[in-house]
Amino acid sequence: MRLLDSNIVIYATLPANGWLRAEVLSQPFAISQATRVEVLGWHRITPEDKRDLESFLAAGTLLSITDAVADRAIELRQAGKMSLGDAFIAATALEHDLELLTRNTDDYKRITALKWSNPFDQAPVQSP
Repeated sequence: MRLLDSNIVIYATLPANGWLRAEVLSQPFAISQATRVEVLGWHRITPEDKRDLESFLAAGTLLSITDAVADRAIELRQAGKMSLGDAFIAATALEHDLELLTRNTDDYKRITALKWSNPFDQAPVQSP
């Protein structure tokens, strides 16, 4: 099982990224509660986008922010500058021993114990 970063959830719900949606849905995936808050909590979300995102999120396993995840997030933030959302997402992946799918690899590069990949590295080439 893989854990999806917030940006992957958003990209996978865009019509132009059908390949990503198919790739993500091809195997079980998990979502951190932090990702759920990030993607649904945007102040300019439209009702249509909210519906699409909620439908996509429902296909995965939602992982709660436990005390162990929170403690790991604290350690990650103490080790170097990191947003609260990214710390919770990385901590969730680490605590559940999951590979993180993200496009924002720079946010996680310094966490040597974290397994991550960028599905856009293998994206199909679009014809003009």
